Amino acid sequence: MAKIKTTFYCQNCGTQHAKWQGQCSSCKQWNTLVEEIIEKNETKDWKSKDITASHKRLSKPHLIEEIEYEKQKRFKTNNTELDRVLGGGLVPGSLTLLGGEPGIGKSTLLLQVSLQLPYKTLYVSGEESLQQIKMRAQRIGGDTHNCYILTETKTQHIFRQIEQLNPEILIIDSIQTLQTDYIDSSAGSISQIRECTAELIKFAKETHTPVLLIGHINKEGSIAGPKILEHMVDTVLQFEGDRNHLYRILRAHKNRFGSTHEIGIYEMQGEGLREVNNPSEILISKNQEDLSGAAIAATLEGLRPLMIEIQALVSTAVYGTPQRSTTGYNAKRLNMLLAVLEKRAGFKLGAKDVFLNITGGINVDDTAIDLAVIAAILSSNEDIAIAKDICFAAEVGLAGEVRPVPKIEQRILEAEKLGFASIMLSGQNKISKGKYGIKILFVNKVEEVIEHLFA
Repeated sequence: MAKIKTTFYCQNCGTQHAKWQGQCSSCKQWNTLVEEIIEKNETKDWKSKDITASHKRLSKPHLIEEIEYEKQKRFKTNNTELDRVLGGGLVPGSLTLLGGEPGIGKSTLLLQVSLQLPYKTLYVSGEESLQQIKMRAQRIGGDTHNCYILTETKTQHIFRQIEQLNPEILIIDSIQTLQTDYIDSSAGSISQIRECTAELIKFAKETHTPVLLIGHINKEGSIAGPKILEHMVDTVLQFEGDRNHLYRILRAHKNRFGSTHEIGIYEMQGEGLREVNNPSEILISKNQEDLSGAAIAATLEGLRPLMIEIQALVSTAVYGTPQRSTTGYNAKRLNMLLAVLEKRAGFKLGAKDVFLNITGGINVDDTAIDLAVIAAILSSNEDIAIAKDICFAAEVGLAGEVRPVPKIEQRILEAEKLGFASIMLSGQNKISKGKYGIKILFVNKVEEVIEHLFA
């Protein structure tokens, strides 16, 4: 008879405990330990039949110079943004985990990708019925000749169908709904998630089949389940955005086969997710009127240069305490820049309300937009519009100095490609003006910025 073992897992962090206790010793959360029964079975495998010892390949050590390496051909998904984030496509035998908030578009994205793939694809859903998936597929549109749909939650039944179908790509929606017979606990528990993922990893590595998993997230925004889940998979993708806005950003938090600096941008439409190949044209308003309080910043999202519009509104405080409100920007950094303007440039903004907005509903952490933020605030305060053909890319220090930012060449080329006439940079940037077709303005202090813009 198989040996049965009882353990206690923390539902918040996944730490295993030998006995129940009120507080988890790892994450310090109270009443999060749940008892789970684990059944040890030595003959389990992802296949329906057992593998005998004679068929198992014993591993032995090799010199690294003797290892033969062949560059693996990736599976192109025909989705430019997803391929960019993955580093060129899906690697055979890889496991990719996609997380995001409920309703953000995770299932829509992977179903849309599965309908575009030129490979035989099995889409396994444990959350929706066949009719629901059919309705979404009709709304999205696409080639349905290579996509097979299976509604199942038990891994043994899924692998039995896989043996008959032999798909080239497997998609699981979602890992929290799967359960295996080898673990005696409910679906979504710590042990079930870990065991189901381990079976999928074994299947992917033995058959060289790419597997994509959808994972839920908790209220803190991180992927639900044990942290070991993110360590087990090869790639961790995060689908971000506000459901009230149209745009979604796909980021790679972990990628064993490529860079984690790339991002993909999508626009949510009634027919599904549309790839945004040139986000700068969308993030900049097409208003032809000269309006004060708007400035264009050259920022980077990963390795991708973007031109974003920053809007500021400065008005007299109606109540005693002035307000400081930001959307898509760090409020503490705004307070720092306002203190620099008051101390170093002499602008009395302490008794005025200041509102700052990053258009497009995206969050920006790049310090290169500091100069554009200051320009927008001063433009609104003086009620003087900034020319639409100038953009900014520089950091502002506490002493009022304008500091250089990295990857300045990509920012200049993006501004030049979008038709800007000039770009304002830090004087510490060591670049040649004659190298580019755009006019480069060098400034070293905030006072020089004011002279250039409002002289």
